[in-house]
Amino acid sequence: MNVSIVGRHIDLTDAMKSAVNAVIEDIQKYNLDIISVKVIIEENKKSEFKVEFNVQIANKGTVVITQKEKDFYKACDKAKDRLEKVLRRYHDKITSHRVKQEIPAVVVDEMEDEIVPVDLAAEKPMSVDEALEEFKQTHEAFMVFKDTEGNTRVLYRRKDGKFGLY
Repeated sequence: MNVSIVGRHIDLTDAMKSAVNAVIEDIQKYNLDIISVKVIIEENKKSEFKVEFNVQIANKGTVVITQKEKDFYKACDKAKDRLEKVLRRYHDKITSHRVKQEIPAVVVDEMEDEIVPVDLAAEKPMSVDEALEEFKQTHEAFMVFKDTEGNTRVLYRRKDGKFGLY
């Protein structure tokens, strides 16, 4: 990783360089393929410090963070926080899209197919009145039956307590 620290209109002190190097060491924890970091520190006529981080990441592009403050160390800390937020999001995006390990299938004891005889009520055609009397005795939500003409009909309970026929 190439690192360059540039001062514009300011003489860089060792403390400033060490603060910037600490930020660079902190961003390496995201294990991104960082190609280069260029830090530009500038002081304008209003005695404001402008700290700009240009981080070039392989296969991603360049992340540029700029922060202005009256104090250099505050500007550096705020720029570090913003830079870490961007890099953390990119890192999380990469790690969450990795192929998950397949969970091994659970083997269940195979059972033989078994046919169980069940008595079914014979389906006989009935009139709507007969079906309604039989349906009133049950607590079911609906009842399907064949009418005397051979059509399939449905009786159902409505929310108002009445019955519907389809």
